[in-house]
Amino acid sequence: MTEERTEGPVPTGTAPAEAGATPPAEPVEDWATRYKYLLADFENYRRRSERDRESVTRQSRGAMLRELLPILEAFQAARQAAERLPASDPLRQGFTLLDREWMTFLKHEGVEPVARVGEPFHAHESEAVGEAPPRPEAPGGSIVEVVQQGYRFFGGLLRPAKVIVARAPASPDDPRPGDATAVASSEEKP
Repeated sequence: MTEERTEGPVPTGTAPAEAGATPPAEPVEDWATRYKYLLADFENYRRRSERDRESVTRQSRGAMLRELLPILEAFQAARQAAERLPASDPLRQGFTLLDREWMTFLKHEGVEPVARVGEPFHAHESEAVGEAPPRPEAPGGSIVEVVQQGYRFFGGLLRPAKVIVARAPASPDDPRPGDATAVASSEEKP
């Protein structure tokens, strides 16, 4: 019995090749199916990248617009002061032109004011900083005065408005919480 020696290491898990034997068959891959999955994955990646890019662009534009709001408000205060000038005054006419440009710019950017006098108060868009009695143009639960305008940007809130809300007077049977006279009168009753 002669033992054959092979030089070099023999790979583990393999049997010596027999003469005339065919190599084991590899699993047949369905290249068309793999291509379809790869194409679908790429489309999902492309859409997600596009959404992310739009989101970052919108956030950066919103941050820039938020920084411009104090400048807009300072301009509006100056324009209101110029309203006392005669209509033919060049300064007043200049403020009118600038106001038109500001409004065009804000409309182009998709910025809309949130609060208007007489509209119902919405807590998710405005912050109530005070109360006032209702008026004919502003019934109870609506905005009486806009202290600081808020703005919407592409459906999202850029900055909430600060408003004064019309509150209907409380009936004598229903004292408001924290009302000192109502608390004192309720303590006197037996």
